[in-house]
Parts: sequence; C-alpha cells; structure tokens
Amino acid sequence: MTQYRIALVPGDNIGKEVTAEAQKVLAAAAGRRGLTLEFQAFPWGAQHYLDHGLVMPEDGVDQLRPFDAIFLGAMGDPQRVPDRILSWGFTHKVRRAFRQYINLRPVRLWPGARSPLAAPGVIDMVIVRENGEGEYSNIGGSLYAEQDEELAIQTSVYTRQAVTRLMRYAFHLARGRRKHLTSISKANALPYGMVLWDTVFEQVSAEFPDVHTRRLNVDAAAMFLINRPADVDVIVASNLFGDILSDEAAAVAGGVGLAPGGNINPEGEHPSMFEPIHGSAPDIAGQGIANPLAAILAGAMLLRHLGQGAAGDEIERAAGELLRRGDVRTPDLGGTSRTAEVGDAVCAMLARVEVPA
Repeated sequence: MTQYRIALVPGDNIGKEVTAEAQKVLAAAAGRRGLTLEFQAFPWGAQHYLDHGLVMPEDGVDQLRPFDAIFLGAMGDPQRVPDRILSWGFTHKVRRAFRQYINLRPVRLWPGARSPLAAPGVIDMVIVRENGEGEYSNIGGSLYAEQDEELAIQTSVYTRQAVTRLMRYAFHLARGRRKHLTSISKANALPYGMVLWDTVFEQVSAEFPDVHTRRLNVDAAAMFLINRPADVDVIVASNLFGDILSDEAAAVAGGVGLAPGGNINPEGEHPSMFEPIHGSAPDIAGQGIANPLAAILAGAMLLRHLGQGAAGDEIERAAGELLRRGDVRTPDLGGTSRTAEVGDAVCAMLARVEVPA
C-alpha cells in the first residue's frame, strides 16, 4: 500500500472548517485507490502568533521538510494580527524555503456554477504565477514614519533565471493543453523588469514553436478576462499581476469558493503546498456555511502532484457532478447547505464513481 505524509495547516477562521472537509474527501478518495494518507496537523497562524510571538516555530520549516506535501487552509485574522505578519511569517517563508517558485491556479466554470457574465462560454484556464520574486520580493524600506515627509520604497526584483524557468514551465503546460500561452506585461510603464520579462518570453517561445503566444498589458488583460474568458488557455504572469488576475478569473468562473491553488516545487526536491485561494473569511467563521469546494479541489491538485492523477480526477468528477445537480450548495453559490453537508455529498458522489480494474 502506497503511503504519503501530509502536513495539515488549517490556519485561521474558515480555514479550519474547509480543511476538515477536504481531509474527509481526500481520505475517501485515497482509500478507494489503496492509498494511505497520514495527516499531521500543525496549529499555526494568528493564535500561535499571539501566544508565542511567531506565526510558526523557528524550526517550522524543518518540521515540514519530511512531508510529501503541505495542505494549507487559510491564514488571516486582521482584527487581531496584521495580515502582513501572517503572510510573511508563514506563506512566503515556506514558499521560499521549499523553492515553490510556481504558483498554479486553475480556473474552470463548472456546469451548474453561475458566472456573473452574460454569456461566458467554456472557461478552462490555468494561471502560472511567479511565486518567489517580482513585486513580492520584500525589499525596500521607509523613512520618517507617520510624518509629513514619510517615504516608502518597495522594490520589485526580476532575474533572468527565475523568469526563464517560469516561462519554460508555462510553455510545457500550454503544450499539454490547447497550445496557447498569454504573457502578462506592463513594459510601457515598467521599462526594466517588464522589458526583461518580455525579452525572456520571446526567447523561450522559440523553443516551443507549436505553442501560440500572445502578450497583453495587465490592464488590457483585466478587460480580456471579462470580455473573452473562453479564449484564454494558459496565462503566465508576475507575482502581483498573477495574484490579482487569478482572483478576477475565479470571480468570473463562479467565485473564489471554487478556486484551488498550488505552490509548486517542480523538481520535487521539497514538498509543494496546496490551498484554496480564498481568505479566512472571519465574517462567516464558525457559522458552518463556508464553501469547502475550493479546498476539496486543492486536494485533487495535491493528489495529482503526488502522481495519483486518477484519484485526483475522481475528486474533480465528484465535485463537478455535485455542482451540476445543484441540490447541495453553500450560500455563496445560492444554496442553503452547510459546509459539512457539501463534504459529505462529495464523498457520496465519490462512492458512485467507478474505479477502473
């Protein structure tokens, strides 16, 4: 029997609620395939920071290192801890330590899910976001805090090495899909970093003559995702641009409650981390109405990353069938179901999926 060790970091507020349902579905899918998933929970996040002054222990990265993958719920409790402390105290630290330089965000309009667009067409795209540098490099400083002369400098960093490996990953992904890649830029206003970005995109494209390419400025891309989302296959974008556009794409395809994400170390030298892209939603925490489908779909990504694509596909089919039927859905999708009801319903759908001999 194949066994995998999964580090479970539920985080804050609804993070704990949706990870419980994802864990339930993952265990059911794994059991059908003769797999064993050994989960170990780590109670890190806002409360850990308030109790210990750290979002996770100083050796937190070392504690996570032996695992096959990491599953994160959501971190955030802005009434008690500033978001930047939680973000840089865990998420960015883990991404850098484990060389998770690819942020992968698939976006699909599932049958039965409602798009706010009048006639969206078939939406099925993947956003490949640079995950280690760019605008989120955490380089800068400030002077004269809270004075009239206050100065803040935030530096973006782009290196040829990082941009090249990102582009190659995106081109390989596009080659296995519909063979179309869109690069997001803003070189007209950012004439150093984005010029390097565009240059590398053109150079790497020569290695993939079978992949059609398009370059869009980020403002045009924001409109494109609304006007012509069905024309998008794979998008490659910098850290900030990819972060913003992937949330927009998720909203176009039914909301962030359906949007999973992965922080990928492509070489497999370190564990990758999977999560729903939504936040911790403290306004609905504890009410039992959070949508767990993004977390469940992130679990499908996790299994696929571990080489268990069949189990991941089964989770996606079960979630898709649940959405198509429409009788069990949380309030964000227009229903009245509880979080646990959705998790139970996906497990029930899984039981109906035939397992090939």
